[in-house]
Amino acid sequence: MLQIDTWKRVLIWLVCVTGLLLALPNAFYTRVEQSNDAKAAIELGADTPENQAEAALWPNWLPSSLVNLGLDLRGGAHLLAEVKVEDVYESRMEAMWPEIRDALRDERSTVGTIRRQDSDPDQIRVRISQPEGMSRALETVRGLARQVQTLTGVGATDIEAFADGDTIVVQLSEAEKLASDDRTVRQSLEIVRRRIDEVGTREPTIQRQGADRILIQVPGIGSAGELKEIIGTTAQLTFNPVVGRGTDPDAVAGIGEEVVPSIDESGVYYTLESSPVVTGEELVDAQPSFDQNGRPAVSFRFNTSGARKFGDYTLENIGAPFAIVLDDEVISAPVIQSHIPGGSGIITGNFTVEESTNLAILLRAGALPAELEFLEERTIGPELGQDSIDAGKVATMVAFAAVLVFMALSYGLFGLFANIALIINVGLLFGLLSLIGATLTLPGIAGIVLTVGMAVDANVLIFERIREELKSAKGPARAIELGYEKALSAIADANVTTFITAVILFAMGSGPVRGFAITLGLGILTSVFTAIFVTRLMVVMWFERRRPKTIEV
Repeated sequence: MLQIDTWKRVLIWLVCVTGLLLALPNAFYTRVEQSNDAKAAIELGADTPENQAEAALWPNWLPSSLVNLGLDLRGGAHLLAEVKVEDVYESRMEAMWPEIRDALRDERSTVGTIRRQDSDPDQIRVRISQPEGMSRALETVRGLARQVQTLTGVGATDIEAFADGDTIVVQLSEAEKLASDDRTVRQSLEIVRRRIDEVGTREPTIQRQGADRILIQVPGIGSAGELKEIIGTTAQLTFNPVVGRGTDPDAVAGIGEEVVPSIDESGVYYTLESSPVVTGEELVDAQPSFDQNGRPAVSFRFNTSGARKFGDYTLENIGAPFAIVLDDEVISAPVIQSHIPGGSGIITGNFTVEESTNLAILLRAGALPAELEFLEERTIGPELGQDSIDAGKVATMVAFAAVLVFMALSYGLFGLFANIALIINVGLLFGLLSLIGATLTLPGIAGIVLTVGMAVDANVLIFERIREELKSAKGPARAIELGYEKALSAIADANVTTFITAVILFAMGSGPVRGFAITLGLGILTSVFTAIFVTRLMVVMWFERRRPKTIEV
């Protein structure tokens, strides 16, 4: 006999109502989502009266999550960037020079005086006055080497040192270059993600492509140029001792020094020590603020290590100028007036409020370890996205109508039950997409259309099985019960294999492929639920009320 426990009936209808409630906000917030201000509209804070009225139609106490529109539907910016991994080699060697210099100075009795020579950016060449002590010098420098951590464990050392006459040549090993390249791209990927997240953009796509490239797609942003301004600045912040100040851009800098222009003072150039005292990597916070004269500035705070170095240097160099360098430009060169303990300070300059805010965002998100070269950039207008949405709507409605008509003509009353379940199925699908905050792309719409076509497969299997059972002269109640029982294994087999395919597409694919896999996978789950539970519940409720002696399927 057909029988479904009361608690099961309540649970089935509760799932359906919950799914539809989760999906309904998408019908109320269409214009709000397109204006990239859904949250404001939900809080009845939208800018236009039309958006306010539309938001007011949906009570605040009900679920209000929306399906995010992808780049191809909403418009936005697309960038493909290449990380200039070679830039890191030079900075690594510059950071290593003070350590090499101090180690060789301790061996002065054996190696004599030392003097750094001009060299390639990824090398350090040190000439010693006593070549007979070369073996000891090499031993000392090689003792500074560290093991390279690889995926297979500890590999070779990070530096190589060899003699070239009376000169020691130090360079990164090939193993360290490979490991450094991977670290640089991973760090760049994370910093780009943090910078975009700081701006509050929803659902960006940021992923690695190949060995040294990063794909960046941000829906809802105005242009590719605007996106480049957010992520393209290297924001390398350093604090360097000042050697001299002048107006000659071609001034000859000594070994271990560099000539850097001033960002505020036109025609002024500073000669700085290349090795910084503190770097932006040791910053833990940066916030826009104002100086004592009420001008926009940026306040900063170092971590424990940076605070100690910053405090020690200011204590020992009171009265000396100290340059704050951002991306090879001096933004400020104040004279140290007193000891600055605690590791906090302020960066002043000719900033506007917007510039100080953007600088704080860049510093807070961290410095890009290497320059990004943008190989491809596109701005996708929302008009293209609206055309895609409209085309997707038409395709979905045509598929929907065709399926409804086919089921109604083929299976009569039972086909109408399947059609009601199909409507609930689409609602549940959008409810799940809203609940998990999924991003809907054009391939995702294709997945929904495919789901609509596949959704009635399970019902077709069930109804055809009921027809077979009716031919065996069984009563209608027994035929319906056996139809659902015997079709269950075929339904499970067909949908499990398709679901496995969707999972593999999601795991192995990226971007649009994942969008298709998400809607396909969720569509399978909702289709099986509505076919096995919702249509069966409707059939049982109808049968209990009418008690027909015969049925036609």
